[in-house]
Parts: sequence; structure tokens; C-alpha cells
Amino acid sequence: MSLPVTLEDIERAAKAIEGAVLRTPLLPARHLDEITGTSIFVKYENMQDTNAFKERGALNKLLSLSAEERAKGVIAMSAGNHAQAVALHATRLGIPAVIVMPLNTPHVKVAATENYGATVVLAGETVDDAREEADRLSKEHGYTWVHPYDDSYVIAGQGTIALEMLEDMPELDVLVVPIGGGGMISGMAIAAKAKKPSIEIIGVEAVLFPSMHNALSGKERPAGGNTLAEGIAVRRVGALTKEITSELVEDIILVSETQIEQAVNAYLTQQKTIAEGAGAAGLAAVMAQPERFRGKKVGLVLCGGNIDPRLLTSIMLRELVRSGNIISIRCTIPDRPGILGEISTLIGGLGGNILEVSHHRLFLDVPAKGATLDVTIETRGSTHAATIIKALEDNGINVAHLASADLRN
Repeated sequence: MSLPVTLEDIERAAKAIEGAVLRTPLLPARHLDEITGTSIFVKYENMQDTNAFKERGALNKLLSLSAEERAKGVIAMSAGNHAQAVALHATRLGIPAVIVMPLNTPHVKVAATENYGATVVLAGETVDDAREEADRLSKEHGYTWVHPYDDSYVIAGQGTIALEMLEDMPELDVLVVPIGGGGMISGMAIAAKAKKPSIEIIGVEAVLFPSMHNALSGKERPAGGNTLAEGIAVRRVGALTKEITSELVEDIILVSETQIEQAVNAYLTQQKTIAEGAGAAGLAAVMAQPERFRGKKVGLVLCGGNIDPRLLTSIMLRELVRSGNIISIRCTIPDRPGILGEISTLIGGLGGNILEVSHHRLFLDVPAKGATLDVTIETRGSTHAATIIKALEDNGINVAHLASADLRN
């Protein structure tokens, strides 16, 4: 089948962007090997200037413009990494850039895009609204569109990731690649299959946004919701990317929000690196289906590291709850002097660290001579937590789990 992008296009893109885009390292991840039971190699695209892979395709597209197109300027619609990539490299090349973002785009992303030198226009409540405004401005001013994924130059630029991975590690058996609109997996699949026809290409989408999965399978799973992987939260994939993906990608794995959270946390705690939700999607797929990849050399693209620090903190705490390293319990106790001290001494004597205590006397489901005590405890893990709970119960204290119970799903 004749595809709209060739290996030669990708090799030209690699030469064009050389020196302006970082050749990121591909490194073994032995701690992740232990978790997944496979051999994982991570491509650290979160080390780019904008902390995401989007620079490759954006720059390749900008370099393809004629002098007249450069003079008139470019326009892009994005609320995230593509916006910053276009802004950075357009400014560096002296090309005026306008980025249209939805009105609800976080201020930090607007400010970052403006700091890279682009003019930001806020328009519409949704991405589709912003796209309509970008279309209008493009027609009015003659701006050239820099599409985030459905453009042959952008696809070729993203394909340089696979070229580098296979140059560094020709023995890779499979590439596991996040899918939003499909630009990255399309370019990578073309390059990888041309260099190594036996290699397997697996795509990953958030279960809340199974757009490429739907497009290729003919299914109509609902797409929408508040996902941690907003970088791949795309309702409509590209025409070019759908054509390429349908031809070269073996399968698409859908991952849940919990699985994405666990992968973000694994990158942070095991690899000491930061991944946004979309950037961790590949690892989420391997952690969700380890038997599928066992015995293989797996290449993952950590495609972005732009995540809100508060969200990252929340993910870490939630994972501590899931693992039992933090537990929240409610103790029903007699309302008498000294009981709080007795409970504290018991927990401390067993090595538990009390993080928070809340004492209640007015709950109607507790006897008038009783009280409840909500305690959050740091433990060494689920076994240690169970030991503490048993000791409390053995001392006549009724114990019920609080928030931690429903975080284990």
C-alpha cells in the first residue's frame, strides 16, 4: 500500500531538525523490568526544551514553508504541548505565530506559550470552538496551518523518534506508543516497519477517549470525560493518521485512569523522571497486560512531562493509599479519658506514624457514651497496616476503612 509519508521523508526530517531538537536518550529501565517482567527501554522525550515530543513535527513543518508563507505567519490550535512547540520554533525562525486556545485553558499553559513568543488567542469553550476560530483567522490573514497531527510534515517529524530508537537499540521487538490524533504513532510506525519489518507496533489510548480504536474497529465506544491523559484526549483522529495506523499498527490497548495514574507514579518513583498522563500511557499498557510483552524487548516513548505539580502530588498520595502505605480508618471508641492516648501509643508502638486525627462525638450512629476517631496512618505497606488494624481490634476497638477502600479499584 502506498502511504502518504515515506521512510525517505522521515530521514529528510531527521536531517532538517538535527541540532535544533534534542536527540533524546533511549535507556534501559531495570526497575520497570521488575514490575512488568519484561525488558523495557524508555525514550525520554520529556527532556526536550518544551518537555514533549511535539517539537519534532512542528519544526519540520515550519522548515517546509516558503518565504511568502513564513512572512505571513502560522496558526495552530492547541491547549498543550503542540502550542508550545510551534511557539518556540516559530519564534526561533522569525516566523509570526498565532495560537488559538479554548477559554478554559489553564493560565500556566497560556503563559508558557506566550513566553515562547507566540500571540495567544482565547476563543470558545471547547477545542472544536477554538478550531473554528483558528480557521476563521487563517482565512482572514492568510496564516499557514500547523496541524498537531494530520499533516505529512508533522508525521514525518514525529517518525524521527523511531529512527533514533532503532539506531540505539536495533534489537527492540515492539514499540508501545500513545495515540491522540495519531501523528506520532503514524510516523514511528512508518520508520520502524521500514527499518525492521518484524517489529510490532502497539498503540495505547485512554479508555475515555478510544477514538482511533473506534475508527479502526468500527465500534462506537463513547469518547469523553475528565482524563489524566489530556494530551491524547482527542475525539476525532486524522484522515492521514487513520490510513497509516490501519495499515501498520497491530493493535490498540485501552487503559483506565487508575492504570495511567499507576504508570505516572512508577516513572516518578522507579525512574525518577516526570511523565504527564499521556506520556505514561505506554507504560500503563505494559503494566496492565504484562503477559503480552513478557520475554520481549519493549520500546516506550515517554512523550511528555508537562503535568501540574499539584496533580502529581495527588497521584503520589493516591498510590500510597492503594499500596497501603497510607491508611485512613474510623475507630468507634468509648468516650473516656485516656483512650486517645492509648490508641496513639498502640499505633506508635507498632511502628505506625499518625498523620492526622479527627475526633467526633455528635455522630448519631454512635452511642451517646461513645465517639468516633478518624485516623490517617503512614505504614510500611499493606501487611503492616493489617497488623495495626488487628491490634486495634484485639483491644476492643471497632475499626472501619475510610477513603482507602474505594481507591483499590
